[in-house]
Amino acid sequence: MGGSSIKLIILDRDGVINYDSDDYIKSPEEWIPIPGSLEAIARLNKAGYKVAVATNQSGIARGYYDLDILEKMHQKMQKLLAEVNGKVDHISFCPHAPDDNCLCRKPKPSMLLEIADSFAVSPEAVTFVGDTATDMQAAKAANMKFVLVKTGKGESTMRNLGEGERKRISVFSSLQFFVEALLNNQTDLLF
Repeated sequence: MGGSSIKLIILDRDGVINYDSDDYIKSPEEWIPIPGSLEAIARLNKAGYKVAVATNQSGIARGYYDLDILEKMHQKMQKLLAEVNGKVDHISFCPHAPDDNCLCRKPKPSMLLEIADSFAVSPEAVTFVGDTATDMQAAKAANMKFVLVKTGKGESTMRNLGEGERKRISVFSSLQFFVEALLNNQTDLLF
């Protein structure tokens, strides 16, 4: 595994790529990209990165939408990405409710580890970008670098972090700003 030259970035979906809602994103119409996020993914693609998504989708278990609707949301995401010459190479999702005690739901690391494994990339070489404490915990458990974006639930996640935790993670105002810094080699000091 270890010596792969593939560069992989894993993104949480709701709150990182698209606007989040406390009422869940339940339809393709409600799936609205955060300005600059699709272009950021396209820039990663152009720079040779593989981009994957790891997303908890408990709305399925709760009966708010089904797998067909989720697939339509992801088709919309890929269609909008294609319009800016971008794509997501892999999408993993957990359809379970928090109390289902599954192995895939973040903060458990298995979704992240399976993605790294499917690209034959060592987890230590992967960066996971998220907006919640569960994203941060999943990255830590998977031994991946973590970047917190302030979009979605990121601002409130930041407020709830202890000072020590805040110093140990990289924070960017959005996916767009993280990608800009990454591609301009301004993030090396942060990891």
